[in-house]
Amino acid sequence: MKVRKAIIPAAGLGTRFLPATKAIAKEMLPIIDKPTIQFIVEEAIASGIEDILIVTGKAKRPIEDHFDANLELEQNLSSKGKDELLALVEETTGINIHFIRQKRPLGLGHAVLQAKAFVGNEPFVVMLGDDIMEDDVPLTKQLMNAYDQTKASALAVMEIPHEDTDKYGVVSPNEEVSEGLYDVNHFVEKPKPENAPSNLAIIGRYLLRPEIFDILEHQEPGLGGEIQLTDAIDTLNKTQRVFAHEFKGKRYDVGNKMGMLEANIEYGLTHPEVKDELVEYLKALVATL
Repeated sequence: MKVRKAIIPAAGLGTRFLPATKAIAKEMLPIIDKPTIQFIVEEAIASGIEDILIVTGKAKRPIEDHFDANLELEQNLSSKGKDELLALVEETTGINIHFIRQKRPLGLGHAVLQAKAFVGNEPFVVMLGDDIMEDDVPLTKQLMNAYDQTKASALAVMEIPHEDTDKYGVVSPNEEVSEGLYDVNHFVEKPKPENAPSNLAIIGRYLLRPEIFDILEHQEPGLGGEIQLTDAIDTLNKTQRVFAHEFKGKRYDVGNKMGMLEANIEYGLTHPEVKDELVEYLKALVATL
């Protein structure tokens, strides 16, 4: 069955970016001039995803507004002949995006469970908004290609420093079944470095079979008292194969301040409006250090 649907969980409080996120959804924080969540949506579309469900929470209405039409703005830009700006605004409309609210912050697994009716009996992708991925082939499409090969669930993983394993879900790989695709023995949520089975960390893309929902409905709270998606996937792996696909591209962890700064600088260096000035600024800044 073709993978057509994606879930983007966006119900988190964004406490690492307070006070900015007291009144602004963290997913709307910009990389130069584009909200972070738009990068995720664009990756989904570039991968061939047809329907997207964004799981929101309180104070997330700006996300819905961003992907809705703004007729007054569009008419104003059109009447003034600002066609390039109009095209930018229209990029976020006409996309088949749906919204549902996660009423309680009970963890990523619980957020994914909210999408059960939307997904139905189909394989689907989960795309976390804290990770912006860059590669010649979008990471979501890479997972879809892996599914075409195996017809099994697959998670994106990436090598990390071993001392950072307690910040991630980590896989214990078995054999490499094809280049960059591993059969997985088990999954561990945020293990201490001395207990980590590898340094292959789960990053923010998952392709899952719909059987995961039955597991999530009965999943006991795990680390932090939340329903952990990693725990449910580990349970799924006991009854059907789950694979890990190693991502070799560039990952920006925009869920933390340094990652957000890196993304803004590197995206700015390719942005046609600011790249030249930014290069000169950085050269002058480095000269003063």
